[in-house]
Amino acid sequence: MKRKNIFGIIIIMSIFVFLFFGTVGATTNDKNVYVIPIKGDITPATYYYIKHNLKIAEQDPNAGAVIFEIDTYGGRIDSSEKISNLILNTDLHTISFVNTKAESAGVLLTISANNIAMAPGSTIGSAETIPNTEKVLSTWVSMLRSVAQERGRDEQIVVAMADKSVAIPGIVEKDRLLNITTADAQKLKFTDIVSRDYNQILESLNIPYSNIIMAETTNAIRLVQFVTNPYVAPILLTIGFISFLAEIFIPGFGIAGTVSLISFALYFSGNVLAGNTGWSTAIIFLAGIVLLVIEAFIPGFGVVGTGGVLCIIISIFLASGSVMAALVSLLVSFTLTLIIFVVILKYAPKNKHFNRIVLNTKLDKNGGFTSFDNHEKYIGQTGTVVTPLRPSGTISINGQLLDVISEGQFIGKEELVKINRIEGMRIIVQKID
Repeated sequence: MKRKNIFGIIIIMSIFVFLFFGTVGATTNDKNVYVIPIKGDITPATYYYIKHNLKIAEQDPNAGAVIFEIDTYGGRIDSSEKISNLILNTDLHTISFVNTKAESAGVLLTISANNIAMAPGSTIGSAETIPNTEKVLSTWVSMLRSVAQERGRDEQIVVAMADKSVAIPGIVEKDRLLNITTADAQKLKFTDIVSRDYNQILESLNIPYSNIIMAETTNAIRLVQFVTNPYVAPILLTIGFISFLAEIFIPGFGIAGTVSLISFALYFSGNVLAGNTGWSTAIIFLAGIVLLVIEAFIPGFGVVGTGGVLCIIISIFLASGSVMAALVSLLVSFTLTLIIFVVILKYAPKNKHFNRIVLNTKLDKNGGFTSFDNHEKYIGQTGTVVTPLRPSGTISINGQLLDVISEGQFIGKEELVKINRIEGMRIIVQKID
């Protein structure tokens, strides 16, 4: 009887132990793994995107690890440093998965994770800075070395990817940047696993999981990524400036003004969301636009116009992520705006589609039109500009003041002009060189 009781107790205890460890095992494996792709140029938008999704993973009580899938030629050092700090400081297990390439700044992101995985045929390296000055390179190399030491990587290999002066016998010669393939990384024990499959990577690293969740991309993140692209920002500014100038010359508020507002709104809202600036910068820009509009109705170009230009330049510098980015955006946008506007002034009046904006129909007697004043007697005569033509203004012919309009061009005060033709009530003049 006692033996039966003992045997029963053993069976009951075994069942409880089995249920307990089974429950623990299920709980352990019930983990979520988040995948955050890092693709394209590394910009402030990339930092914003990774910060957003990493925060979601960190707030998930069942999150076990994060895979950063890297495919980039590099990008900005400041943004890469911020992203590296995010990866280093998270409590979640992190894995850098180099899928295709991790060049330049992508090296720093790769070595920041707890583990490195590489897909077959991928490459990593060529992390030289631009500009390659001694000060910038020294700072960049120190950053790479520090992260390599913290994660237990071979710092000589990492430094050789950024500094040509570093030579490693049998691996890289002096005056050549190190760039290694997946096979090389495996031989050098620089990568922990070679695979292109998430499941295989996690299983090889003994990371328990039940779900793999892809990172989300919100509309705000898409906007930031679009606007902060180094190629898109100057184009947005150019469209904004050209549309603004066109709106000044076209009576009323129409399509040009709307396009200008949308372009500038996209540029500044994107940079605000990226954390490059605040809304106060947009206010400074709007102040500059208002000052330029006021200047358009004042003869000459003085303090008001100068203040407007300065406000615009300052706001773009404040909105940009770096001084270099601001200089590039200003140079490209101002140059393109000037070229396009000159082309418009030269060819638009001769184009039939320009009639939608400026009336070129001749209102003559044959058409049944009459005028209170017959100005045809002035055709071919020369006059002096009394008020600047923007393109309309006043000229004087033998003491007679006439309201005239130029053929789209600006003509300053005291310049000589010749009356070319009469269109109804309009007197069309041309500058005499």
